[in-house]
Formats: sequence, C-alpha cells, structure tokens
Amino acid sequence: GRHQRKLLDKLLKNYNTLERPVLNDSDPLTVNLGVTLQQIIDVDEKNQILTTNIWVRMIWTDEYLSWNESEFGGLNQIRLDPKRIWVPDILMYNSADERFDGTYPTKVVVSSSGSCLYLPPGIFKSSCKIDVTYFPFDEQRCNMKFGSWSHSGFQVDLQMVNRSGGADLTPYMPNGEWDLLGMPAKRSEFKYDCCPEPYPDITFTVNIRRRTLFYGTNLLVPCVLISTLTLLVFTMPPESGEKLSLGITILLSLTVFLLLVAEAMPPTSDVVPLIGKYFATTLCMVAGSVVLTVLTLNFHHRSPETSRMSRAVRGVLLEWLPRLLCMPSRREDKSEGARDRVREALRTDNISMNSFKTLDELSSHNLLASLERREVGHDFPLQAGQHDFPPGLSNDLSPRLPRNFPTALPATGFNIPVSATADETGLQCTRAAARTSAETQQILKELRYIANHFRDKSEDDKAANEWRYAAMTVDRLCLFIFAIFTMVTTGTILLSAPHIL
Repeated sequence: GRHQRKLLDKLLKNYNTLERPVLNDSDPLTVNLGVTLQQIIDVDEKNQILTTNIWVRMIWTDEYLSWNESEFGGLNQIRLDPKRIWVPDILMYNSADERFDGTYPTKVVVSSSGSCLYLPPGIFKSSCKIDVTYFPFDEQRCNMKFGSWSHSGFQVDLQMVNRSGGADLTPYMPNGEWDLLGMPAKRSEFKYDCCPEPYPDITFTVNIRRRTLFYGTNLLVPCVLISTLTLLVFTMPPESGEKLSLGITILLSLTVFLLLVAEAMPPTSDVVPLIGKYFATTLCMVAGSVVLTVLTLNFHHRSPETSRMSRAVRGVLLEWLPRLLCMPSRREDKSEGARDRVREALRTDNISMNSFKTLDELSSHNLLASLERREVGHDFPLQAGQHDFPPGLSNDLSPRLPRNFPTALPATGFNIPVSATADETGLQCTRAAARTSAETQQILKELRYIANHFRDKSEDDKAANEWRYAAMTVDRLCLFIFAIFTMVTTGTILLSAPHIL
C-alpha cells in the first residue's frame, strides 16, 4: 500500500547498512540471541561433526528504523531484506560447514519502536569432540558457540534471550539414535591475542545420550553369545576332530565383529572404547582357548613310548584337580586294584586244577597261575592220588603228553593215577619227567613271553588312559575358568557403563 511505500522511502532514504544503528557511537548495541532446536540430523563419530537443524533468533533495536504509527495509517510492522539494513554479523565459531554460515537469509521483522527480529533457519555443522570411552553407552556434550565476528563487546553487547534457560526445545523432533537431555546456554567473554577488547559469546551445549538398543542387539548380544560358544570347545570330546576348528571359527567371528566396531569409531588413540575393550578381552580369551585346546589334544594323543607322566603331574592332574572339580574317578583305578588282588591271590594260594571245569578256564587261569608261581619260586602243588585235571581232560591237555600217563609224579611232574605196579610206576615217572621236562620249560617260556607282552600292553594302555584323563581334567578346569571369566568380564563392562538403556 501507499503507507508502506511511503514508510520504506522514509526509512531507507538515507540509511547506511555499514553504520551501527545507535545515536551515540560510544554506546554498545545490545543484541539478544537465542536458538530453537528443530532436529538432530546426524552425529558423525568418525569425522566428529554434529549436524543440527536450528532457527537462530536475534533481537536488537535500530534507532533509525522507528516511526509514528499514526502518520502511516497505523502500520506497526514491516519486513525488510537483511541486505538493505544493518544486521549483526553473528556466526557460529566452531562451524564445520564448507560455507561456514549455514543460515538462510530471511526477512527482518521491524516494529514501529525500532525493534528488529531476525529469525534465519539453517543446517549447522559444528565440530564436536566425541568421547567414545563408554561407547555404546556414551553421553556427548557438543558446544555451539555464537558470537559477533567483527564487533567487540564495546560495540555489540551480546545477551541471551532466555536468561534462565537455554535453547527452545518445544518443536524438537526426537532422534532414533540419540536422546536429547538438554541444551543449556552460557554467556562468556574472551580476549584474543589480536585485540585487547573483550568479545562476548553465547555457547549452547547439546547434551545427548546414545540409545543402546541397536548396538546391544547387533553387537553386544552376538559377542556374548559367541564368547559363550567358547565354553563348548572344552565340552567337545577330542575324538570328534572338530575341537580345534570350532575354536578357530569362533576366533574369526569375533574378528569380524571387531572390524564392524572399528568402522564406527573415530580413528583416535586417546582412549579405547568400552566395547573395544570387551571385544579385545573376548578375543584374547578365545585365542587362549585355542592354545589350551592344542594342549588338551596334545595330552589326549600322547603315547607311552614318547611321554611318561611324572609323579608331580600325576598328582595334580589325576588326583588333586579331579577331586577339586568333582570329576568321576577313573575306571583304571578300580580295575587295576582288582587285578592286583587277583594276581596276589594267584601267587600265594594253591589253586587246584579241579576248580576249573573247562579247558578255557584251565588255559586262561591255571597256566598263568603256574607261571606266576614259578616267578615267585613255587612248583606245581601236586600230591600223590590227587587229580589236578578235570574229569575227561587228564589225557587230552596236550597232544605231546603220553596217553598212558603215570599214577604219581615227583615234585616236578604231574600227578595222575593209572593202573600200574609200583616199580613200573617209578620207571614211567622217570621217563615221563625226562620226556616232558624240556617241553614244559619251552611252554613256560612261551607263556612267560605272552604274559609279559600282555602285561606291557596293559601298562601302556594304562599310561595312555592316564594322559586322556589328564586331558579331560584340563578341559574341565578350562571350562570353569572361562565360564567365570566370561561372566565377570560381561558384568564388569555393563556395570562400568554410565547407563544401560
């Protein structure tokens, strides 16, 4: 309208945009500054940049832009281009934008009293030092420092619009990754080396807290599950052949997750993130499990020919640790004790052949018993008139024994009665003893070799079983140690975080 055109002509006729709008040049111009946070767009941890959508609000009084409303048809407000009037050069000092100033130049609302309201919106990229100590349970404090770039405090006095609070958070739209805790403001003055005058500034601090649901679901829970799988390595039997490959697979899986965490972290050496410590600790634990698995397999596959268990190792791995870990006792202990008792009985007792009913029992027990008696200095306990063979087996023990065997033998022969006279019996005993003495000695020699062979094999099997039991003991010990270590590590990481959810 004509009133507005008339007013614009009057206000801008002799107006100089370079002149500070004060009546006295020695007086400072007060500029009230405030911001309205619309949205947190992004927090770039790698580049340490905070991107926000903010409306900046600046209010000041221009002495050259006032008028009498009655002279201009009651017009109390007009909108002017910021390029045609004086506007304070308020900028964000810690801007990381390529253009430095990311505001859009909107119109300045001028009232009849000379009050000017400038509300430019903008996408601000501010540099922010990201503290990743407790990542992903971290809280960040990002500063946005506003001030006049060329005017000192003696020329432009910068004040806060809302002196009691900070930024206006009414239209704020929540972020999916960060929770906004607040945005307080603080006014301060600073003297630079170039100029003795104080330069006031207003710093808005964006307090945000990371929401941990995403990282907990995609990083922490898989890491805990993978570290728990390490316990299965110590429960898998060595005979399966997959014990070592399972540990290496778990190690590679943790390495992949560690690379994912490293991509999200800024390349800084100031501090190691909390999740990085957890992954590194778990990685060392899994690597240690692989080493102990190799040791367990070494124990399991040891042979008596190459390794003999020392008394100290036997006392620790076969006696002390199994009792401490509540492991079942070895079967070899019971069977070996029964075998010793039988062997002692065979050495000390006179066992008659009549106690055996079959030839198998005779060959498997009585001949070995005879061998044991000869080893300890006993002869065959044969007496006159006593049958040492079961009925029906007296003349069929060996094809080399004579069919007509004598009734009585001396102490070195067999004692089986047959129908003969006393002189003939003595003569037959002498001939039979001479004829069977060499054969008996050869049989005893062969039996002694067989018995020694089986005894050595039994000792070797016993030693191999001891190494296998030692491997089981190491597996059980590692199972308990790694289970406790996993629970303590996970609990320590969670308790050291400033917040969980």
